[in-house]
Amino acid sequence: MNKRLWSIKEYPFQPEKLHYHETIFTIGNGYIGTRGSFEEGYDGDSPATFVHGLFNHAEGELAPELVNCPDWTHLNIWVDDTPFKLITKSPDPFHPPEGLVLGYERRLHMDIGVLRRTVLFRATTGNTVRIEFERFASLDNVHLMCQRIHVTAIDGTPKVTIQAVLDGNVTNQGVQHWGEMRAHQLSEKTIALTGVTNQAKYQLNIVSQLHVHHENKNIAYDFNEDTAFATSVIPLEKDGEVEFLKYSVITVDDVGDSPLESALHMLHEANNFDYELNSHKFVWQKYWETTDIQIEGDELAQVGIRFTTYQILIAAPVNGIDASIGAKTLSGYGYAGHVFWDTELFMMPPLTLTHPDLARNLLMYRYRRLDGARQKAQENGYEGAMFPWESTDTGLETTPIWTEPKPPDGRRIRIYTGEIEIHISSDIAYGILQYWRWTGDDKFMRDYGAEIVLDTAVFWGSRAEPTERGYEMTDVIGPDEYHEHVNNNVFTNRMAQWHLSEALNLLDWLKDNANDDYIRLVEQLDLSDERLNLWRDVIDKIVIPFDEEKQLHVQFEGFFDLEYIPVMKYSPRVGGIWDYLGHERALASQVLKQADVVMLMALLGEEVGSREVMLNNFHTYYERCDHGSSLSPAMHAWVAARLGLMDIATEMMEHAVLIDLEDNKGNVHQGIHGAASGGAWQMIVFGFCGLHIKDGQPVISPNLPEYWKSVTFSVRYHGKIHRFTAR
Repeated sequence: MNKRLWSIKEYPFQPEKLHYHETIFTIGNGYIGTRGSFEEGYDGDSPATFVHGLFNHAEGELAPELVNCPDWTHLNIWVDDTPFKLITKSPDPFHPPEGLVLGYERRLHMDIGVLRRTVLFRATTGNTVRIEFERFASLDNVHLMCQRIHVTAIDGTPKVTIQAVLDGNVTNQGVQHWGEMRAHQLSEKTIALTGVTNQAKYQLNIVSQLHVHHENKNIAYDFNEDTAFATSVIPLEKDGEVEFLKYSVITVDDVGDSPLESALHMLHEANNFDYELNSHKFVWQKYWETTDIQIEGDELAQVGIRFTTYQILIAAPVNGIDASIGAKTLSGYGYAGHVFWDTELFMMPPLTLTHPDLARNLLMYRYRRLDGARQKAQENGYEGAMFPWESTDTGLETTPIWTEPKPPDGRRIRIYTGEIEIHISSDIAYGILQYWRWTGDDKFMRDYGAEIVLDTAVFWGSRAEPTERGYEMTDVIGPDEYHEHVNNNVFTNRMAQWHLSEALNLLDWLKDNANDDYIRLVEQLDLSDERLNLWRDVIDKIVIPFDEEKQLHVQFEGFFDLEYIPVMKYSPRVGGIWDYLGHERALASQVLKQADVVMLMALLGEEVGSREVMLNNFHTYYERCDHGSSLSPAMHAWVAARLGLMDIATEMMEHAVLIDLEDNKGNVHQGIHGAASGGAWQMIVFGFCGLHIKDGQPVISPNLPEYWKSVTFSVRYHGKIHRFTAR
């Protein structure tokens, strides 16, 4: 294994990219995500630990947020009496006033989910130490987090002090979600924090122990109201070494009958760092066996696709965790941790084809929140289930209706997506049907999936508006969110048509293969002959905007009457053209935020139309697309590769696979772009490698960039692993 292609590093320390590195060095395990902030802290840093499903709606805030939890990595360190800080410059390097960093390297090992950092530090006394940090969030026990700090005396005889800290004074960038936070000592060697959120009333428990491997080991404990400390002071001889281990366990009030006792029990079982690390590595090995994509001939893309895949794997809730993946995963404050269509159409497909148990868990999140979708449909005057555009723990719509005030005048912009961006119900159905097609999990479909697909079809039947022209969908927002209140968005209408057709096929399958479930769902969802005939009528007569003369789909009615702006001329740029045009002009132009018609072609392929139509669609909308959303380049690369437009496909691929590593959007500090990460995997597997099912078996039809020698990957189909090499 070429380790260089399995890691990313920072060398030397780059303080101007502090928040960027905090995001890309995130570690996680499907339960928690912890940003790559320094254990000892740094001025202006943004440490955060998020636990899946732990949302709270603080008073005065626009919407619920994923709650920032106390930092389990926190350590205070002194060498002699010099506080350990990342100070890399001094007017007099031979007599630094507060110590000096002489060397630094930090590396994320993506193959094993471990973050390591090595610092050479000289105290004001002149004594010099090498400090090696290591941390991971266990995949073997997702409640357990482990740290190892190895200190070596390089020059002199330093005294090393380490203070393990649990600090309950934590907010979401100034927003307080904790109603109370109490520090206490559970046992002779254990410090703990117990907190309760101020609205949702989730109880969080964090317990930690500090272990010292040295003949002179000693630990003292101290507490105040919301902070706990475990402190050890170790004198070192020249070339002497000491190892500090900090184990932490996090539980929320849904773990066992007594979450605090459960946490303490798990902590007491964690007393061998190497054993825990090896158990963690073993699970990572299993993760990568089917998920890894090996690209020969492009080292940059190789590292990039492993990075994006790693970000999906650390964020995918493991079995037993009732949660989904937010748009920014568990790596930052962006979008308040909310769950969008990003999950089912972008992040879930790689899991469906490689780790279907994780994909199934994501779908169960939706099933358990069907009542929230039904409530939204009813509140909006429709039948069936209408999933929210933004979802949290409750399944209710949590999209804010206004933005935060915008500088310089404090203006707010109205947000309509929660009310009229309705295609998400078909997006979820697509994810379910794709999961079923690849896994053959009939039991899931009978017990859970069919109910979602059918009840969201009931919604579409009630949402379609009968007119003289057929059935229309007016006043909607499509995937291209630069255009609001449009009529007959082709993505929305065509996916609704597809959805209703698939629902009818599903009913036929249930009738033939699971008649009891067929009868149950027909009665439960009132799937009368009248309703099913309505679905058939909508399928036949729904308005799909299409220009017969130009042989292309019209994104929505009136689109080509808007101002044409040559997007390609606004290059190079980091921000979107929206920033140049302003809100009002962007709405009145043909500039697209992201793939809309192109996204439809990615999902439905040749069902959209002939090759001529597909090419006309692509060329028309590609030159108008701003790629204001990070998910857009991967979808364009996917479709361009299938159409043989290799120059465009390659350009978009390079943009997509490095979108976070190179901070192409300029906002990685807010968190990882989860949809772009999942889209990158699909771009390579479905796009360049052309994976599809033919005659009941997965096959490929590759169309690779000319400088790629081969691509090797694995997928699961009906429980069997298939390995492919595309050339």
